[in-house]
Amino acid sequence: MRSPVLNASGTLGYGVEIEPLWGVETLGAYVTKGLSIKPHHGNLPPRVWEERHGMINSIGLQNVGVDRFFDVYFPFFKKKRTPIIVNFFGFTEDEYIACAGKIKPDRLIVALEMNLSCPNIKAGGISFGKEPRMVFDIVKKVKAVTKIPLFAKLTPEVKNIVDIATAACEAGADGLTLINTMPAAGFDAKKRNIPLKGGLSGPVLKPIALRAVHECSKAVSVPVIGVGGIMDAMDAVSFFMAGARAIQVGTATFIDPYAIPKIIKGVSDYLDANGHKTIDDIVGIANNV
Repeated sequence: MRSPVLNASGTLGYGVEIEPLWGVETLGAYVTKGLSIKPHHGNLPPRVWEERHGMINSIGLQNVGVDRFFDVYFPFFKKKRTPIIVNFFGFTEDEYIACAGKIKPDRLIVALEMNLSCPNIKAGGISFGKEPRMVFDIVKKVKAVTKIPLFAKLTPEVKNIVDIATAACEAGADGLTLINTMPAAGFDAKKRNIPLKGGLSGPVLKPIALRAVHECSKAVSVPVIGVGGIMDAMDAVSFFMAGARAIQVGTATFIDPYAIPKIIKGVSDYLDANGHKTIDDIVGIANNV
């Protein structure tokens, strides 16, 4: 990839939306919205709630479906010669397997990113990513139907994320994305109601994500992508030092649509100023302390 800086899934639409401001080729790779085997309508409004140090979203995984994405939007990335990571999900094992199996290898598809925060409707709604055994089983089954490198995106809503990460890797995951949003609720005191429940992202999530990256990168041998509360270049550098080999930027883009290009430049400036040729020089150095 051109850069170790990516967008977080769902934060740049289908890629074309950011083009009036900057080109997707700026990214190391574009991470798609979560795609499902069939189009999904998502949740009713309200869908976003601003908190003091973060944002709660309840989009509900709205997407056009995997077929329409590749028919309508993938040619745009081919034209731009920009690699993509395909984030995907399902509400059953069969949906995960079918979705991954539909995505054919292409030189521009560098990885599949498996969203394991989804509720398993056949298991009473428990998240696929909450139990090591469940993670192992679903990752192993999906890995068997694709030749594309498979990354597991893990939820922080677990007792021990290292156990979950280890289970994913033992099942064949080629990498990890750490972490997804935390469950949260917005509360409107004036109206005396809870307008939405969803996933909490933004700066408040950074310390949780950094710990997950730090601990998991020491426990497993596969590459880790760090995500959660990265707002500027020094946040990104912190994730590299904690053990991430790439990072994803999400909420920052909603505050400043130029956040990603600024972070890419800021990381490059940091490396130059400190005599480093690449991020390889700083990846995981916090593990040595």
